[in-house]
Amino acid sequence: MMQLRKDMSDCFKHHRLVRVGLLSLIGVILNLIGSHIATVTGLPIFLDSIGTVLVAAVSGTLPGIAVGFFTNIFKTATSDFSSIYYGVINVLIAIVASFFSRKGFFKNIMTLFAVVLSLALVGGGLGSVLTWFLFGFATEGISAQLASNLYTSFEIPMFASQLLADYSIDIIDKLITVVIVFIIIKIFPDRIEERFRYDGWQQRPIPDNIVTAMSKGGVRRISLRTKIMLLLTVASLLVAVVAVLIGYFLFTRATKEDHATLGEGVASLAASVIDGDRVDDFIAYGEDAEGYKETEERLYGIRDGSPDIQYVYVYKIEEDGCHVVFDLDTGDEKGAEPGDVIPFDEGFSEYIPALLRGEDIPSLITDDSYGWLLTAYSPVYDSDGNTVCYAAADISMQQLATESHSFLAKQVSLFTGFFILVMAVGLWLAEYGIIYPVNSMAFTAKAFAYDSEEVREENVDMIKKLDIHTGDEIENLYGAFSKTTADSMEYVHDIQTKTEQINKMQTGLIFVLADMVENRDKVTGDHIKKTSAYVELIGKKLKERGLFTDYVTDEYIEYLRDSAPLHDVGKITITDLILNKDGKLTDEEYAIMKSHTTAGRKVIEQVMEKVPDSQYLRMAANMANFHHERWDGKGYPEGRKGDEIPLSARIMTIADVFDALVSRRSYKKPFTFDQAMKMIEEGAGTQFDPVIAKIFIESREDVKKIADDFYED
Repeated sequence: MMQLRKDMSDCFKHHRLVRVGLLSLIGVILNLIGSHIATVTGLPIFLDSIGTVLVAAVSGTLPGIAVGFFTNIFKTATSDFSSIYYGVINVLIAIVASFFSRKGFFKNIMTLFAVVLSLALVGGGLGSVLTWFLFGFATEGISAQLASNLYTSFEIPMFASQLLADYSIDIIDKLITVVIVFIIIKIFPDRIEERFRYDGWQQRPIPDNIVTAMSKGGVRRISLRTKIMLLLTVASLLVAVVAVLIGYFLFTRATKEDHATLGEGVASLAASVIDGDRVDDFIAYGEDAEGYKETEERLYGIRDGSPDIQYVYVYKIEEDGCHVVFDLDTGDEKGAEPGDVIPFDEGFSEYIPALLRGEDIPSLITDDSYGWLLTAYSPVYDSDGNTVCYAAADISMQQLATESHSFLAKQVSLFTGFFILVMAVGLWLAEYGIIYPVNSMAFTAKAFAYDSEEVREENVDMIKKLDIHTGDEIENLYGAFSKTTADSMEYVHDIQTKTEQINKMQTGLIFVLADMVENRDKVTGDHIKKTSAYVELIGKKLKERGLFTDYVTDEYIEYLRDSAPLHDVGKITITDLILNKDGKLTDEEYAIMKSHTTAGRKVIEQVMEKVPDSQYLRMAANMANFHHERWDGKGYPEGRKGDEIPLSARIMTIADVFDALVSRRSYKKPFTFDQAMKMIEEGAGTQFDPVIAKIFIESREDVKKIADDFYED
């Protein structure tokens, strides 16, 4: 039967997984169709997250994240490579949509606007921030025109203009998205929607209130959920940080090498177009020198052929500085004139001797009056092979830094989306495969009660109904836990059965012992049985009235009943001559008779030495010792009064006196029931505790029934 149920559960999970997988595929298709429609129609919206929001709202966080992430993967592979960097945005949209779905926001049209604003904050707000770090101020795209207008017309800062434009447009986009999702959810009945929700239970599903209760269970330091989350976070972040840093450093180094190669190539090309034999004429006559303008035009063509080149110039290196041969104008910045002498930059101080000797020097990076530049020098030779000057090309390192930062932002964005996906999958697997099963077992174990056989059976059944089927060590643990619990309950049942048998035997022996003692008195009849019934009745009535709540419990009442037969056990020490004397006892004989109270206590205390933790024996000792004490302090053996007398003895006193009154004795006839009740009432406050006496009198019908059951002819 267990195997059949497990097979059916696995089959149900399989079908549910297929349905959720199908819905997720539909979600990806919806995203792609929406994006295509927006592109074809030229609408200033995206419509690329309809499927993400729908799947997250219907199936849950994990399927929604998968749809969002793989939508961007597919778009990257087919049309827009930059989409890969925005996967994190679609992932976050799935998380937000799933959160609002669990809160019921998609069921109520009044709460939809809160969903729209929140999703727009992710898609438009965070998306805008990401765009800024990736590409800077957007000059193209859906929001570019609006951002430019805000920047130029209202003089709003660039970042704020772009953020405001993206958020405004995304509100419209998310409004359309949420309305479409709302309509779809409204169309399908709840039972259909439920079939597509994938929660991943590998046991019987737990109600939300129980899940909340389990999560509040105290732990000594850190919960298992927190440990798993920390482990996943640290491991994922460590991998992501290492991968991003390695990628960043490799990219930066490769970019520097590419730029150096580019600079060296441009400098070499520039050097190749210069006639080294005319350099001195170029310095002396400038544009009037033969071939100067033609050479300068060719240098401009070389520089403009690469957008990364910022400066191109030709210097003749002398002891007094750099003599300008060519210095091309750059934008509004006019170059130096031929023949001008420019001092050496500090960054070149190490290489000045080599330059003076006409040697090659490596590309170097400087940050001086001309900015942060990568400079490549290439010698210009005359017809005799001597170095006469150097052609140089400068590349701005600021552009290199911008590219590196953009690459870093792309890497972080890419890994963040993947990191969230890994975290979601890891936590989902841990939650349903480890945390919930373990917490379920712990919760049922804590709630386990031993009150009765019925309750124990219900608890064992509750553990069996957990039906944990993770297929790993957790399931093995559950199987061992279930078997151990069931075996333990059978063992407890056997122990309780034997305990009950022992208790019955013990009670029977007590009654036999008490009866043997009482039978020495020829006229006691069923005194011990009747007094046991009376004290039990008084105890129950006190509990019903809520009196003496610190003492009177069901267990206390049982002790009263079981202890009552021993109240006169001390009579075993009294000689038959005194115990069965027909006439009045002498003072000496009466003193001996009264000693049965202390003697009874001592007998019971001797037993208590063998059974030290017996509560009912302790109560029996009090009953035996004090059941002849009086409320007014005139009783014996200690003359205690009022509350000084133990409650059990005060109860026993009334039961003992009443039974003595209505019973026949060798020295008296029995009083009628009414007479006895009258005497109890008259003794209230003097001989008897007035509260207990009142309860006893008010229970006359129940008292009479007990008396009638043991009626003596």
